[in-house]
Amino acid sequence: MTRILVIGGGIAGTATAMALYKAGFDVTVHEAHPDTAEDIGAFLTLASNGMRALAQLDASDAVTAIGFPLRTMRVLDDQGNEAAHVPLGEADDVLLRYRCLRRGELNAALQAEAIRRGIRFTHGTRLVSVEDGPDQVTARFADGSVATGDLLIGADGLNSTIRRSIAPGTEPVYAGQCVFYGYTRSTPVMEDTGHITMVRGSTAAFGYALSPDRETYWFARVSGRVISADEFAHPTPALWRQQLVELLSKDTTPAATIVAASTDDIMATNATELPPGAPWRSGRTLIIGDAAHAASPATGQGASMALEDAVILAKSLRDTPDLDSAFSLYEAHRRPRVEHNTTVSGQISRGTRTPPRTSRGPAPQRPGDDTLVPQLAWDIDLRTVSGSAD
Repeated sequence: MTRILVIGGGIAGTATAMALYKAGFDVTVHEAHPDTAEDIGAFLTLASNGMRALAQLDASDAVTAIGFPLRTMRVLDDQGNEAAHVPLGEADDVLLRYRCLRRGELNAALQAEAIRRGIRFTHGTRLVSVEDGPDQVTARFADGSVATGDLLIGADGLNSTIRRSIAPGTEPVYAGQCVFYGYTRSTPVMEDTGHITMVRGSTAAFGYALSPDRETYWFARVSGRVISADEFAHPTPALWRQQLVELLSKDTTPAATIVAASTDDIMATNATELPPGAPWRSGRTLIIGDAAHAASPATGQGASMALEDAVILAKSLRDTPDLDSAFSLYEAHRRPRVEHNTTVSGQISRGTRTPPRTSRGPAPQRPGDDTLVPQLAWDIDLRTVSGSAD
């Protein structure tokens, strides 16, 4: 049986391990963090395409048990007027509805499900180097431990150690915005749950959703502002809140009131992306998820794209006779789609592209949209799907 090492136990790595395990491979996940609490505070939305990928992994129940569904999207202008109110993704399918949830809770739920299925995890093992040999690949960790396998999948995120060995010099670049996340239970808006509201403000892009227990999840994307290394080392949530309230108060929308009512549990990050075109593979090693194609969060597709990666990689390895063919098939299906998402998301973050007003998804007309269903369908041979490599 083919032995596969997965480096990184986040969303991409854990989902990939489940997909590879379902395809019949022997999988071990090596995670640098001692537990599943990375980024526990920030939240994300899983789009319908991400939920479809989870369904193919028989993992829908693990995810629908947490977070809350989003059926529609409202769009407000800078005066608070409703410009659009449309269905969001595949809102009529309970398994495929968008879902809003905390990143740490999603990660923990996926890991728990993977472990329940018998997939091995090691925590606290930080990768130091990879040695690619003719018959196996070797991973060396900071604690002195060593693991060998027939191939290695790098799901070690934006600052991937594995990417630096495959594509030296390919590093994340600033995408033009910083992003703040927060919560409030002192809900200043009287709305129903089940939809997300996007505010196209004059000074920032803002979005919020109300959970069934009346907690408001919100984010703000602010152009131009760069959060310094010192700010990350010594965060100032109260000051961030004050600055955001001043900025958002220039418009007549609920945004400033929501932020003003929030606690000091405000998180911040710089939106970054990886330049397209860099190599994803070398010998017996392949990178996926943010390690390969990180995008700014403007399209809201990062986690969903990683879940697609998981299913399509497992199918590529299952459906082809050798490693090189599998990696080529995977890349033929994935590169156009994910790099288009990176480009569009970066254009939105930099203000050179306006999000569509009435779309049913955050990044319409992505390459592969018309073939995504058969690409993800577990029982369909990936080689028979349009767009595959010959």
